[in-house]
Amino acid sequence: MSDGTTKVFTWEEGARIEVRNLGGGIVIEANAAGLKTLAGHLLTLAQVGTPDGAHLHLEENNGLEEGSVCLVLERCDDE
Repeated sequence: MSDGTTKVFTWEEGARIEVRNLGGGIVIEANAAGLKTLAGHLLTLAQVGTPDGAHLHLEENNGLEEGSVCLVLERCDDE
C-alpha cells in the first residue's frame, strides 16, 4: 500500500517461473504467462506513488517453481 492505495500484483493463468543460481549468474526461466506476470509485477512497482523500498518476494511455493531460489523485486529510487 502506498499513499492509501493498495498495489495489486496479478498472476496470469498458467504462469510458470523458475529462478536458478548458476554461481556466476541468475537464470529466470518462464513460459509466456510467467513472463507477462513478471512484467506486470515490475510495472506495478514502477507506478507513480509507489514508495522507494516497495518490494515483492517470490519464492518456491509462493509463485516460483519447486527448486527455485528466492527472487526479490524492489523499487529503489536512490541514485
